[in-house]
Amino acid sequence: MNTTFTPAVRQQALGGAVSGLFASRLRQLQFFLGLLSLVFAAGCETPPAVVASDSNSGKQDTTKPQDVITVREGDTLRISFPGTPTLDTTQQVRSDGRLSLSIIGELKVVGLTPAELEAELVKQYAPQLLSKEVNVTVVSSTFDVYVTGAVMRPGKLTSNKPITAFQAIMESGGFDQTRANTEKVLVIRDEGGSKYSYYTLNLKLILEGRPTESFYLKPSDTVQVPEKLRLF
Repeated sequence: MNTTFTPAVRQQALGGAVSGLFASRLRQLQFFLGLLSLVFAAGCETPPAVVASDSNSGKQDTTKPQDVITVREGDTLRISFPGTPTLDTTQQVRSDGRLSLSIIGELKVVGLTPAELEAELVKQYAPQLLSKEVNVTVVSSTFDVYVTGAVMRPGKLTSNKPITAFQAIMESGGFDQTRANTEKVLVIRDEGGSKYSYYTLNLKLILEGRPTESFYLKPSDTVQVPEKLRLF
């Protein structure tokens, strides 16, 4: 049986098809615009200054400049006693890791931070101290850190004072501006015993002149500057 459509019926069918196609395209466009808005919103969010993750505990890093360097052989220390200045001394740590101090004699100091050594000296000198205070200053000490990735001069860096991740990158020639992702700089820290801690730093905040806490490096830390994600 042959079916013949009148012009009006053909027009109605064509209009329905066009309407359905338009609705489908409109839904696709709405989905695309929604997805684009999510991507844009995520891109506009400012990452936190430091995202810390520990291989075991996930603890936030609280490193302070005075806690960065532990005392090692060859370091020069200045020890002062505010209440008893006659005990003041400046010495270089011997190869056996010890200092020769008045009254108490030999004291092993290698491996201690200045704060830990201060507490130990307060304990050792307690009977002689008018005020329970001892100040330990590392006059000179050298340690190595490593800078890799999208910087101008990657490699080993030797510092004789506490140094931040940003300062280490600047000492390595600065960021390679064409490649560096300054928002996701990674610090890898060897905690010993096959344990590593990882810290992601948003150093773009510093470049933009925005306030952020300084992240001080410890000996043997590795600073890795990743490359930007390239879509094309």
